Amino acid sequence: MAGRGPHRRVERRGAGELESEVLAMLWAADGPLTPAEVQTGIGGELAYNTVHTILRRLYDKGLVLRDADGRRGAYRPVKNAAELTADAMREALDRGPDPIAALQQFVTGLSADEEKALRELLA
Repeated sequence: MAGRGPHRRVERRGAGELESEVLAMLWAADGPLTPAEVQTGIGGELAYNTVHTILRRLYDKGLVLRDADGRRGAYRPVKNAAELTADAMREALDRGPDPIAALQQFVTGLSADEEKALRELLA
């Protein structure tokens, strides 16, 4: 039967999804984490080499710093989640042909609480 025994298929997550999980783990931490600590925190289902590869990719993208605070092999995020999201929003606006139209579309999709927060920020 499929899904039983040692040869069951494990659903694979994409690299972007894994990177997001690792970043979330680093954001939640009080300080830098080693690949082994990240592996344990994610639940241990990923191989150590996979976690290390993800951290190296995040480092290559400039999203994490390595060997932070004197802990050899430890990683910490360069930016917090809000900063990274704001950067992605800015890049998306810069890529489009009409950033004002994109902002108009974005604002029409805001919840009442989000709209209120945006108005307060702009005031």
